[in-house]
Amino acid sequence: MEGDSALQLRIFDLNCWGIRYLSKRRQERVELIGDTLRREGFDLALLQEVWSEQDYNNLKGKLGGRYPFCHYFRSGVIGSGLCIFSRFPILDTLLYQYSLNGYPYMLQHGDWFCGKSVGLVIIKISGIIFNITVPLFPLSHQLHAEYCREKDAYLPHRLVQAWELAQFIRHTSKAADVVLLGGDLNMHPEDVGIRLLRGWTGLQDAFAEATHFEGCEDGCTLIPKNCFTDKAELLPFPLGIRIDYILYKAISSFTVTCKELKTTTGTAPGTDIPFSDHEAVMATLHIKRQGQAASDTLGTAEPMMADVVTEAQTEVGVGLRAAQRQRYSTGRMAVLALLLLLVQATAALGTLVGLGTEQPFPKLSFSLLAFAAIGILLLATGLHLFHTTEVKMLQGTEEQMRMALRALQERP
Repeated sequence: MEGDSALQLRIFDLNCWGIRYLSKRRQERVELIGDTLRREGFDLALLQEVWSEQDYNNLKGKLGGRYPFCHYFRSGVIGSGLCIFSRFPILDTLLYQYSLNGYPYMLQHGDWFCGKSVGLVIIKISGIIFNITVPLFPLSHQLHAEYCREKDAYLPHRLVQAWELAQFIRHTSKAADVVLLGGDLNMHPEDVGIRLLRGWTGLQDAFAEATHFEGCEDGCTLIPKNCFTDKAELLPFPLGIRIDYILYKAISSFTVTCKELKTTTGTAPGTDIPFSDHEAVMATLHIKRQGQAASDTLGTAEPMMADVVTEAQTEVGVGLRAAQRQRYSTGRMAVLALLLLLVQATAALGTLVGLGTEQPFPKLSFSLLAFAAIGILLLATGLHLFHTTEVKMLQGTEEQMRMALRALQERP
């Protein structure tokens, strides 16, 4: 980039909802996404929930001419679902898996098996170093799916993920000129997790900063008009909700402005079906060199940041106490199951050495009880270990937030 000329960067972001065997018209939609990206010629495509690696390979083959550089992040049991396509060379990549990813016994949600992570891709365009950060649905969606807002058992985990994502961005962006974050964060703009992430990193919201916007009202990306959206989830939100974001920040001697932001509005352009159950987000950013280096200050300079960290710390503390109760309950259950097995073993040994005249229980019932006790012991022990890890991670995050709050309060 020479002189005062601005670099224009067009970004496409989409949660593709590509769950094999479950997502409706998945293969047809993947083909549609590939055709659109090849035709429109975005500079970067950030895709989430591409759970099938075969779908990624199909996109890679289709888009090879337009996007010669791409990367697929592998994580968890069933994969991260994240991939990125770029017109520019990828210099480096990094994957960080969140310390908390939901509960393994919540099989209907599947969050724990996805291994939700944050992926980082570093690219260089016209001499400008870009850190492209994509949180995975996902949380993964990149962050935890908000299954019930009124009684949100996942809120502490989601806040831990938001905090780790913010810390990840802070500590990996020191050598970058521009930081971009795009993905499905599964949080509303006013939620404490988003306020924590934006405030602690200083990232700007493309929707709020865009000079021109075109798309769904309020930038919503889950809308009732989408035929794949679960309408029951949107009953409290007649217009829809905005949980997909493109955020950005200039680090060094550059400025970044969002000239245009668009979303799809229920169907893909020129077709009768949507890309996904989420709307795509498309941003046009202008990056321009300024006269002097910009100060790399955090969003923590905002007076309200201390209140945001306090609110997040309080919620993490609530989750910590719940995890401690779960750890105690599962530990007690494991001990009781072990005691039952010891009683049964003592009774069986007594019978074998002739201390008892007869078997105290029918053999079948006795065996079934032993198998049940073994099963409970194994299950309770596994859950106790899981909740012990959960307690330690929540304690660590709470301590980090306490130190951050102290630093904020000591600032002039």
